[in-house]
Amino acid sequence: MRIVTVEEMRALEAAADAAGYSYKEMMETAGRAVADRIKVLLPDTQESRVLFLIGKGNNGGDGLVAARMLKDETVMTIGFVSLRDFSDEQIKLFVTENIPCIIFSNDKYTNYTATRTVMKRADVVVDAVLGTGAKLPLREDVQTLLKMVKQGLDERNAIPQLREKPIHFLAVDIPSGVDADTGQAAPETLPATETITFEALKPGHVCYPGAGLLGTLMVASLELPSTINYPTLQQVVTLDVVRPLMPKRPADANKGTFGKALVVAGSGQYIGAVALAAESAYRVGAGLVTVATPAPNVGLLAPRILEATWLELSHEYGAIDESAADVIWDRFPDYTAALIGPGLGTAEATGAFMDVLFPLDDKADPLPTTYPDPPPPSMAMDGQPAAPTAPEIKPPPLVIDADALNLLAKMDAWWKRLPPRTILTPHPGEMARLANIEAQGDKSPSQIVQRNRYLLAREKARAWNCVLVLKGANTIIADPDGRVAVIPVATPALSRAGTGDVLAGAIVGCLAQGLDPFDAAMLAAFIHGTAGNVATERLGTTASVLASDVLHAIPAAIGKVDG
Repeated sequence: MRIVTVEEMRALEAAADAAGYSYKEMMETAGRAVADRIKVLLPDTQESRVLFLIGKGNNGGDGLVAARMLKDETVMTIGFVSLRDFSDEQIKLFVTENIPCIIFSNDKYTNYTATRTVMKRADVVVDAVLGTGAKLPLREDVQTLLKMVKQGLDERNAIPQLREKPIHFLAVDIPSGVDADTGQAAPETLPATETITFEALKPGHVCYPGAGLLGTLMVASLELPSTINYPTLQQVVTLDVVRPLMPKRPADANKGTFGKALVVAGSGQYIGAVALAAESAYRVGAGLVTVATPAPNVGLLAPRILEATWLELSHEYGAIDESAADVIWDRFPDYTAALIGPGLGTAEATGAFMDVLFPLDDKADPLPTTYPDPPPPSMAMDGQPAAPTAPEIKPPPLVIDADALNLLAKMDAWWKRLPPRTILTPHPGEMARLANIEAQGDKSPSQIVQRNRYLLAREKARAWNCVLVLKGANTIIADPDGRVAVIPVATPALSRAGTGDVLAGAIVGCLAQGLDPFDAAMLAAFIHGTAGNVATERLGTTASVLASDVLHAIPAAIGKVDG
């Protein structure tokens, strides 16, 4: 299930037109898909009625094509509420054949009444008012039309015999009032029971609140020429995508086969985060997990995580302090991946630790993502091999989570401190701090992030040269190369303290097993979302799901993915 932005979709259509597949032909194909779906939705009776809501643009054109095809092929009753007037050539076609058409306007009370009336009789309502190119706020005439349709639906539901009669709302491309690039929705937007879009999903199909207004979502092909090239892969993640990423488990393996993860986490206030992250790394398959945490935590946590090894860190009143950075750097070469952040807290001492752990050197080149074999030894002036130099220590692939993100956000040019393609796992509030987004009017920084999550994640992954995991309903994963993956899980079961620690641990566990950072984030996030659903099934409600329940559901989730 590919995703393209509105601009990218326009470019695809323009390329198809240039290749000889005209816009008119594309509209005919789209209209046929809509007409075919309407026929499936109609009740098995000759008295069925279809009401088309027609806008002025191409979306309305798709609706009119579908109506024309139905008129020629069936005996159903068709009617229109249109923002186009009687001078429109396609509207004329229907009017001359005595097909009812209400030309909606802002100043004619009779049209308001007529719109509410026809709503009471329709079996299928086709929303072809606005398409993917529409932006908010809505024009006044569109607002009024959608309000009248909604009022007609309310009046219908007030009549018992009509309330029990099903009515289908079929949105063409996207429900009118939803911004296809952001998922933001106008208050007047009518929720669809089904949405049919064309060729690829748009960001507004996977970002809330728009994603919650689609009903059943279908993607119909526009039959574009095979020579048309899509932009960099952006997709909704499915089992078929992640199943090949599952690390193999050979019978002759040892713990080193599955990698070693270092989890730098915890403070006096936040101990549980350490356990959740470390056990999660084990549960997704890491061979060994070492927990680096303030010394007082070890005695508390060791009975809880029997399989972990421990690295006691110096601390200041329970918060990791600056001198611990050298200890971590000395141990980096022993691990295939490292996670830094769960439960760290934001104490001044820990901020100093992060500053030393990731120093800013404007003169240094970014750390490479691959490391070539060392050159042969050079010869000293006397013909003898030169004394070997100590290899430069480089960090393993990294995951930065939770308070480590908040501490980074306080540092100048923080992204220059990190190795390329470090995985960052912010929730919307942390993302706002990393991006230095401030409140605008009554919109909080988190709300501003949520209003543009998809495009913001894609933009910042490139700007920061990181793999960005923007958590939330339908988590978004973006790579610097432009790839985007959307995890199709939106459940309050994951809206609980500690579930982010479980996700971070799962990512470092996958990363430790040798997966590419983007693939590790995608696989771990899919397993995590599946585990949230499994925990809900086990408990029978999302209200009672705890982070530990999600952790304990990981084995079953892996069984679903690997099965």
